[in-house]
Formats: sequence, structure tokens, C-alpha cells
Amino acid sequence: MFALSLKQPWAALLVHGLKTIEVRRWRPTRHGRILIHAAQVPDERPEGWARVPAEVLPATKLLGGIIGVGDLSHRYVTYRNLTDFAADQARHLNELAWFETPVLYGFEFANLTVLPFRRYPGWMRFFPVEDELPVRTRR
Repeated sequence: MFALSLKQPWAALLVHGLKTIEVRRWRPTRHGRILIHAAQVPDERPEGWARVPAEVLPATKLLGGIIGVGDLSHRYVTYRNLTDFAADQARHLNELAWFETPVLYGFEFANLTVLPFRRYPGWMRFFPVEDELPVRTRR
């Protein structure tokens, strides 16, 4: 299996289904079942933390490991202008000021599931996870 690392609170927002698109500057190279990894270092910007409901806050404390799994669509969204980026804001939760030209890519996730925390080293792009993890659990 492969995993994608996100900083907290974004990882927790994704696995809890409050965020369904992850925005990156590069096209996705994988699709299908993808593990969600919480990076070792959190995002200190207050904008993301303001979106975390009280019941999800404990999950944002998990750093440096696998916290969930989801289905990454083989299709991705291409954001070439602020209008398109703004249209999906409820799905990616990014501030409009974060839009950058010439293009951003939205990785669309579905069937997101929280998994028991499992410490695991991460990487900036997709990375293989060697150990067997319980990925068939559905919400």
C-alpha cells in the first residue's frame, strides 16, 4: 500500500470526512486505497485549526503515523484560476489566498475511515508502507 502525508490538522480533517480534497502543486501519481499519514510537524497557521470541531481535536494530536485510509479517485481536479479554486473551497478547506499559479491539483478522496494510530515515518509525496495495516475497515 501507499500513503500520503499531511500536516495536522489537515490529516484529521481528511480522515474524518470534513475535507475531501487535498491540494498539491503536483499531479497525483497513484489512485485507489491510500493510507493517510499525519506528518511529524503540524501546520502552525491558524486557518486550519479554526476549522477543527471539538470532537476531532484529539485526532489532531496524533503526529508521525498512519491515522486513516481513503479511496483516491483516478480523476483529479485542476485549479488554473481562483474562481475554480474558490468553487471547491468547502471540499479542500484552503484559504483563497493560498491559491498559486500556474496550477494546483486537487486529489479527490472518498470512503474515508479513521484507523487506530500507528507510528510510521512519512515522506513528502506518496510513499510505500511495508507493514500490514487494517485497511478494509469502513465507516
